[in-house]
Amino acid sequence: MKKILANDGLEKSGIDILTAHGFEVLTTHVPQEELVSFIQTNQIPALLVRSATKVRKELIDVCPSLQLIGRGGVGMDNIDVEYARSKGILVINTPEASTQSVAELVFAHLFSLARNLHLANREMPEKGHEAFNDLKKQYAKGFELAGKTMGIIGFGRIGQATARLALGLGMKVLPYDPVVQKTELSIDFLHTGDDFIIQFDTVALEEVITQSDIITLHVPMPANKQPIIGVSELDRMKKGVILINTARGGIIDEDALLNVLNSGHVAAAGLDVFMNEPKPRTDLLQHPRLSITPHIGGSTVEGQSRIGKELAEKIISFFS
Repeated sequence: MKKILANDGLEKSGIDILTAHGFEVLTTHVPQEELVSFIQTNQIPALLVRSATKVRKELIDVCPSLQLIGRGGVGMDNIDVEYARSKGILVINTPEASTQSVAELVFAHLFSLARNLHLANREMPEKGHEAFNDLKKQYAKGFELAGKTMGIIGFGRIGQATARLALGLGMKVLPYDPVVQKTELSIDFLHTGDDFIIQFDTVALEEVITQSDIITLHVPMPANKQPIIGVSELDRMKKGVILINTARGGIIDEDALLNVLNSGHVAAAGLDVFMNEPKPRTDLLQHPRLSITPHIGGSTVEGQSRIGKELAEKIISFFS
């Protein structure tokens, strides 16, 4: 019976499929510093992770039993992918499973910021019974998303799913992608199965930066580990722009972001990811212009179920 270590957990849907095919799935989390010893002792052939566990060259070199490394999610920044593959290890992820979950979180942050829900939800429980009218006046100046221009940096699966939601709200979409130049965006019209096709030409990054009312990022961390959005990019954005990052901590310069939030040049930001996870800086967490979540982009019941099933199917195929 082959053992699979799902070190950051695995949805029951995946566990059930794997167990039915004769695999033993271990879901007890092994601390990073004990991971090598555990894999060696138990001769683990397959290691599944999410974003918490790191699978670096040093671990790969001393764990010859590993034949497969799986990432439940899209980005694989926490895995030395090319090195693992050079050692004959299959590296897999689930690029489609959490797409809708992440796209919807983008709009959860946007709706929250547009109507000041991130602040009202903090103050209403404390002050609502005695300062209702004051709070009503304070948070009554929200805005609509319809008619706004959304710039999407990274127009892969998640970027395109985000665009579908934006179009449904009556927004204009400006997509940028370093690879994709043209794409067809299909929209299932009223769930009839009749797809409505929209042709998209991606635009220059400069156009996204300078012309967007809202900018959302859906790209991996660059190879040079430098922010995509730094001081120069932030300065060139429209005054009052809103930024959303559900991709990777560090692709927005956090020092620069705080400066433009404090100055008011950037109206607000929604962040699901941070540079120093799992201990993000408190001046970000406590900032009144931020809507924040603890890296939960793909963490919906439906998304995790799809991730579990997709990983299970790929594992069974590999070991068959």
